[in-house]
Amino acid sequence: MKLLGRVLSVASECVPLMKTGGLADVVGALPAALALQGWEMRVLMPAYRALRPRLAGWKEVWREEGLWGGEGVVYAGEVAGIQMLLLDAPHLYDRDGGPYGGVSGDWSDNAQRFAALSWVAARIAREGLSDGWSPDILHVHDWQAGFAPAYLAFGGSGGVGSVMTIHNIAFQGWAPASMLGELRLPVDEFHPAVLEYYGGLSSLKAGLVTADRVTTVSPTYAAELMRPDFGMGMQGVIAERAAVVSGILNGVDTGVWDPSSETVPYSTASMKGKAANRAALCDEFGLQVPGPLAIVVSRLTDQKGIDLMAAVIPDFIDAGGGLVVLGSGDPALENAMRGLAARYPGRVGLRIGYDESLSHRLFAGGDAVLVPSRFEPCGLTQMYGLRYGTLPVVAAVGGLADTVIHANPAAISAGVATGITFHPTDAVAFGTALRQLVALYGDKAVWARVQKNAMKQDVGWAASAAAYAGLYAELKG
Repeated sequence: MKLLGRVLSVASECVPLMKTGGLADVVGALPAALALQGWEMRVLMPAYRALRPRLAGWKEVWREEGLWGGEGVVYAGEVAGIQMLLLDAPHLYDRDGGPYGGVSGDWSDNAQRFAALSWVAARIAREGLSDGWSPDILHVHDWQAGFAPAYLAFGGSGGVGSVMTIHNIAFQGWAPASMLGELRLPVDEFHPAVLEYYGGLSSLKAGLVTADRVTTVSPTYAAELMRPDFGMGMQGVIAERAAVVSGILNGVDTGVWDPSSETVPYSTASMKGKAANRAALCDEFGLQVPGPLAIVVSRLTDQKGIDLMAAVIPDFIDAGGGLVVLGSGDPALENAMRGLAARYPGRVGLRIGYDESLSHRLFAGGDAVLVPSRFEPCGLTQMYGLRYGTLPVVAAVGGLADTVIHANPAAISAGVATGITFHPTDAVAFGTALRQLVALYGDKAVWARVQKNAMKQDVGWAASAAAYAGLYAELKG
């Protein structure tokens, strides 16, 4: 395929090197998807302690002596087919713990750590690498890379277009105004129209106001961000840039998430394997469930609506339903899930933590997946549910609203229903949705049709990659 252009993607995490959430999945999936569209992508991220051993044998392609207290060196190599650029700056990234903090909480110098990543990204975008590779587009993800479009704009873009993607606007990269000089930002840009944010600095805002294009990970989330109840203080910034804001849905890796490759394979042509996986899942957790077996695979947080479970699951159990929960998070919500499991032995299964293999078994064996989020930029869980015929029961927000078609009579009659949606995100609406789930499950003919509708949905990356490629082409000109 003809090469249309090159993209430098910048993020704090990327599968399979580092993952704390869905951001890593997206960053790791985009290079292969875009290659099919004619765009070559390299991914720049920090060389955290666990990644430094990989640098042996990699090629040095960039260096800066004074990078916030020490030397920074970028090495190029390949991991799982992804062309990676790792920024090795031990004084910033060689630490125990996760990418953002240790056992005592977030690192106190996160502003400098990710400003360094952004600074290097902007310089590479402007100057290219020593191996001759030079990008046409700088594509940055979330607050950790938010200063990169600003550094590029303030220092001269050199004709390189910039795109910023918001994966979750709740995290904004705040820093005090006193750090303006230390973060290498121009004093004359410290005003509300550009850098100033409620008296301080926000790397997210810096990126949003200086990037040529802004994307979010679903069309509905793009619209929601202009409202106070979703914008989290940034709604005015997003509204001001509305002309260059667009929503592009994430996709899932349909090679990894494939019901035909699970323990007992199945497909829309033959769903017998689904029943066998359900029986195996019930055996694994010691469950006997006459009605629909629902699953939850989630961080256990209020944002995900997990606090609503204790109010609605008892009625769902009484109606014949069952539940298996896999996740971790807020200790109080973990305890609430333990309480449900203790109250309903044989009907509620629980695993605190995360287990990739178990996650696959849950989607293969579950009848429905519950996603009662209060906000959800895109969401991947409901897409896994669609892929596996595990019908999504979701709050009608963000990407959940964009990917699940509610099984109302008209949608069922038209043959397009793929799950159940509810609004608002409260116990009353969630409880109503679960009652509809029980009723739908009881009509085996309709249930089978909706399952097959769900499994026919295109949840891969092709359409999304084409949308990104179109955006890049506009910027390249």
